[in-house]
This record gives sequence, C-alpha cells and structure tokens, in this order.
Amino acid sequence: MFQLATVRPSSLKDDLLSGLTVALALVPEAVAFAFVAGVHPLVGLYAAFMVGLITASIGGRPGMISGATGALAVVMVDLVARHGVEYLFATVVLMGLIQISAGVLKLGKFIRLVPYPVMLGFVNGLAIVIFLAQLSQFKVSNEAGASEWMSGTALYVLLGLIALTMLIIHFLPKLTTMIPASLAAIIIVSALVIGLNLDTRTVGDMASIAGGLPDFSIPDVPFNLDTLIIILPYAVILALIGLIESLLTMTLIDEITETRGRGNKECIGQGTANVVTGFFGGMGGCAMIGQSMINVNAGGRGRLSGISAALFLLSFILFASSLIEMIPIAALVGVMFIVVIGTFEWSSFRILGKVPKADAFVLVLVSGVTVATDLAIAVVVGVIVSALVFAWQQAKRIVAESHMDGNKTKVYRITGPLFFASVQSFKDLFDVQQDPMEVVIDFEASRVYDHSGLEAIDAIALRYTNAGKKVRLRHLSHECKNLLACAGDLVEVNVEEDPKYHIADNRLA
Repeated sequence: MFQLATVRPSSLKDDLLSGLTVALALVPEAVAFAFVAGVHPLVGLYAAFMVGLITASIGGRPGMISGATGALAVVMVDLVARHGVEYLFATVVLMGLIQISAGVLKLGKFIRLVPYPVMLGFVNGLAIVIFLAQLSQFKVSNEAGASEWMSGTALYVLLGLIALTMLIIHFLPKLTTMIPASLAAIIIVSALVIGLNLDTRTVGDMASIAGGLPDFSIPDVPFNLDTLIIILPYAVILALIGLIESLLTMTLIDEITETRGRGNKECIGQGTANVVTGFFGGMGGCAMIGQSMINVNAGGRGRLSGISAALFLLSFILFASSLIEMIPIAALVGVMFIVVIGTFEWSSFRILGKVPKADAFVLVLVSGVTVATDLAIAVVVGVIVSALVFAWQQAKRIVAESHMDGNKTKVYRITGPLFFASVQSFKDLFDVQQDPMEVVIDFEASRVYDHSGLEAIDAIALRYTNAGKKVRLRHLSHECKNLLACAGDLVEVNVEEDPKYHIADNRLA
C-alpha cells in the first residue's frame, strides 16, 4: 500500500536537500492558505515556519511536514471575518491546548479505529483536493476584476513549463539521485524562465514574502467568558481537523517508510506548535500530506528534514525573498501534480469490484465528502458508516439451534453476539406459545455485549414466566446474572464453566 518512494535510511544530505525542496513548495501554499483565511500572507508563512519547526523537533513522526493548511483555513475565514485576526490568534492558542490535552489523555490511539476503506478514501479525496487547489493557478483577473480561465500563449507557456517540471521529476532519478528530482526541476525551470525572459506568473505575483522575525504578543482580546464562548467552537473544530489530518498523514508515512510514529506524542507536538504559533502571530496548522510526500520522495526521513524546511523558509522570509519571488508558479504546480499522481491510490479502481460492496461504498463516500466538505467530516462519516455496516453484519450472525432434551424440555443453544443491533433477531428465535413447559436457553456459544442485550434476555424470561412456563438460562457470565432484573434464580451457575467477561452497561458506572 502507498509505495510512493523507495525505503532508505535517513542521511544528512538527503534531509537537507529534501528540506530545501519542501521549503520552496511551502511558500505558495502558505500564501494561498493565508488568502483563504483572510489574513496577511506573513501570517501563513510564520505559521508554516513555527508549526513546521516545532512538530519536526518534538512531534511523533520524523519526516512528516506540518504547516498552514487549507482544511484549517476554510474554518478560520468565518472567524476572521466576524471578529478579526486577534481572535484567530487566541483560537489557535486554545486549539493547541485542546490538542495537548488529547495527547496527554492518550487519545491518539483511537486513530486505529479508522478502517482501511476510510484510509483509502482519505488518501484519494485529499489527492483530489490538492489537484483542485492547483487549478486556481490557471485563472487570471480580467479588467473588471473577475477571475477567468487563462487562454492563448499564457496558457500554453504555463502548461509547457508544468509538463517540463513533471518530466524532469520523472526521468532525473533514472540518471542520478545526487539531488532530489523536485528540487532540480524547480531550479532548471526557474533558470529557463529567467534566462529566456518568459512571461509567466511567479511567486512574487501572488504576494511579497519579505518580512522580519515573528514578534511575541498576547492576543489582543478581552479575557472573559464572552471571548471563550466565541472562540471555543472554532478551537474544537480546528483541533479535531488538525489531529485527524495529522494522525492519518502519520499513518500514511508509516506505511511508506515501514516505520511507526507515535500518535500521542504527535498530538502533543501539534498542540505545542499551535500554542506557540498563536502567541507569535501565526494562523496555526497541522500535518500537510502534499509536502510530506514531497519530503519522503526526496529522501527526507529524519527530524532534520522538517527542521531544515522550516529554517530554509525563515531564511527566505528574512534574506532571500527577492530570489524566491522569481520562481515560476508553473514549477511548483508541476511538483504538486506529481504529488497528486503519487498520492492517489490508483489500485482502488481495480479493487472496487473485488471488495465487499459496503467497503467500496465507504471508499467512494469518504473521497467525495473530503472533496465536498473537509477531512474531519469525511473521516467521521466514514467511521460511522463502517461501524453501522459492521453492526448490521454482526446482528445477522445470531442464530439458535434447538432440540428436545427428553420429552418435556426444549433447549435453545444460542450462537453469535447479543447486542443492540441483534436484539430483535434474538427475540424472534423463540416460540413462547408453542414451546413446552420447560425451556433452557444456553449461552455457551454466545456473548452479551451491552445493556440492550441484557434487556432482551430479561424480556424473554418475562414472556416465558407470564406464559406460566419455566425457563432456565445457562452459561451466562457472573456479571450478567447480577445485572438481570427478571431472571432471578432462573440462571444456572457453574463457576468452572461459565464465561467471564465485562459488559458495556451504564449500570456499571
């Protein structure tokens, strides 16, 4: 799965060169996401620097790149429009505290609950989102200020440079691996554009990236309950989106590098980065799958790759803004198109007809919801649908074999799980009116999972009792016996044979 890069150990050269490549790709992304959020470009660039530096230093996944992301920006824009950028900074601080709390409480392990089809849908949906984000570079403003698609020579030049970038990235590794193919492509295409004086958009056409070091400041908002009421909903949503995207990206990098990150440590790292960023005028961030793929494919494996990417980005802001602003947008779009091709799980088309229909539906659903809304909603929807499908399938597994034990006693041997979804099927197994005067219900091959299952057993015992018939419940756990309200002394107890397990029931709280 996700074999996008050759697995190789980390090296100083690879980490530094991959970090430089990532830093170049971070610039237009950070600027674009700042525009989406309605803040100054430096707010996005500072976030990319600080979040990237801190998560690379103390996070749980070496080689993963973090920074300002579009998934967070689309939530931030409403807050900025309503209350201003200072409220955004306060929200980012609170967002970070929530993420730290999630790590301290070890909630990162719950990423294991994400099923494989949801993971595939996440990857495919995010690849589509990255692709769609690049299409904005094919638009220009007309005389009326409206946006329209490029045409004529400008479009052909842009397409030609994008194609050249992609060809260099594809074929250069066959000749040499001394320099990351993406970095070489950016340098070659930039030199070509400057040398031939080609008329095409550059990073500088988006915005100036020149600036100084970020300054520490406490967000200028009233410290009262009203402020908390305003920022808390945004902080919770941003924290969830950030953690979900970061942990799923971590899982993807784990697959590619055949190593394992630490989810709870990553939660703390992301949270710490956002707290610091909020106090230094940044818009916050989380893991970036596109830049992480660039880093991994360029050979970045260690923490130094992420640290160097952040430091290179800061040096661009402080010292080399004029040079970076000369890079053609086409080169960076070409790099991102290669990321899209490598990120998308093309084998999912082949397996759609071979996997269960429910899994295929979840895969397509998560991809679509990711594109239509955002990652957090898509993953939650995918997990819920997968859980409901699983519950429905398990509910159909409860069956009963019945036989007569002598002339007067009928034995039901229950097989399968008894829980909320299988309650009705369980009740339909019994024929109270036609059964003899003595009935035994044997749970040796079954298990009671929740309160609903206990209530179903109680209901069956009550129906037999009201019909004047004797029923005995055999091989229930000791906990089941204590919790059953109507069974009373109908439960047979055999300490050596009866199962021992715990039930998810609110009466145990």
